[in-house]
Amino acid sequence: MPLLDPGTWQARTLKGSEHTVTEPATGDPLGTVALATAEDVRTAAADARTAQREWSRVPHFVRAGVLRRAGDLFTAHADELREWLVRESGSIPGKADFELHVAAQECYEAAALASRPAGQVLPSEAPRLSYTRRVPVGVVGVIAPFNAPLILSIRSVAPALALGNGVVLKPDPRTAVCGGLALAAVFAAAGLPEHLLAVLPGGPETGQALVADPQVPVISFTGSTAAGRAVGEAAGRHLKRAHLELGGNSALVVLEDADLDAVISTAAWGSFFHQGQICMTTGRHLVHHSLYEEYVERLAGRADTLAVGDPHRAQVHLGPLIDGTQLAKVHALVESSIAGGARLAAGGTHEDLFYRPTVLADVDDHTPAYAQEVFGPVAPVRSFATADEAAALAAEGPYGLSLGIVTRDAARGLDLAERIPTGIVHINDQTVNDEAVAPFGGIAASGTGARFGGEANLEAFTDVRWTTVRGDVAPYPF
Repeated sequence: MPLLDPGTWQARTLKGSEHTVTEPATGDPLGTVALATAEDVRTAAADARTAQREWSRVPHFVRAGVLRRAGDLFTAHADELREWLVRESGSIPGKADFELHVAAQECYEAAALASRPAGQVLPSEAPRLSYTRRVPVGVVGVIAPFNAPLILSIRSVAPALALGNGVVLKPDPRTAVCGGLALAAVFAAAGLPEHLLAVLPGGPETGQALVADPQVPVISFTGSTAAGRAVGEAAGRHLKRAHLELGGNSALVVLEDADLDAVISTAAWGSFFHQGQICMTTGRHLVHHSLYEEYVERLAGRADTLAVGDPHRAQVHLGPLIDGTQLAKVHALVESSIAGGARLAAGGTHEDLFYRPTVLADVDDHTPAYAQEVFGPVAPVRSFATADEAAALAAEGPYGLSLGIVTRDAARGLDLAERIPTGIVHINDQTVNDEAVAPFGGIAASGTGARFGGEANLEAFTDVRWTTVRGDVAPYPF
């Protein structure tokens, strides 16, 4: 029996306009969803707060059981959910399978959070028991984007629920099903009590209402740096925590001792995986000058061999960009880069939303596709002469999300990484990596630091309460 029935997939009646769920590869409609209004946000937050009070008192093994069953359901219904990820978000099947694997693992790891030690016993100057205890924040607002819709929703939803919170989830309306309604269906089937997870598809106005709602003390936001700044500013005005995972323009540094036979596959994956629509995408290839020309030639040759097309109906390496707005942005950055002196080594063309994997050589600080986050399948390549120059180039710019370094000397790679501030670094790998057990997050314009995985989830979705207990009433001098 399918989890998702278009006739009944929205358990909550929303007051906003009707939105057509579209397949970007074909433009065909896949169904319709109702969008949420500010009034819907207020109602859902109030319902979640009421349900959360009881949920927080449920024994930890009961909450853990719901999370474990949810993880099992992502696997049991993989075929159905994979099709939604492929058709609605433009993922190739392999990328969809990765999202489903991570979603299940996020639920299993979250289940373990439910029984984590809840605090510490503290020394005290007075004759009393003094201790701290982690308590749920109440209701967590989750705002998730379109590019990895299942992962970028579940990695906040699962730990927040496991720790005793309610959740109001606002998925991007372009991926309202695989980034929102699919989670609601999974958790309902797993036995999550009603109203603890509300899914409210909507645009910026819905997100603004969620950030402003006084019943939602914590916001978990994943999206662009520009939108993240607005969320952070609004959250600050309302004196609530905002955990921000934002954009990036991550560098892959290829040192002179790198094995080009091995590195080209890594480099192509880093820039072209999911059409470059990943915050960790390799946006800058920094290559030692002794390897530069061969690297450009071989990366361009690999790009030319990659198949681009409809991932639901053909076996391809790259699917479509999410919509026409994203296509226009990507192509404008490529065109302006070429006009500014960059050399087009591969790609630079598109048919409908299918953009060819693109390699740009001879870029510099002023090349738009090098200096900015493209969020498309574009690989700008630049040379360097020394490790000092590579470190300086990699550290330039406002972002600090992920870093890859390729070298036969891993110790040298680690030493170089120490000089480049980022939230994530991978030696002898490209920049796009994710695991449910690992902390994830960037610095500077890439976000407010690691907020996923283990201790980071505890910090994100609980508050620390100090409690003391005395046997007798405390005496005071008046």
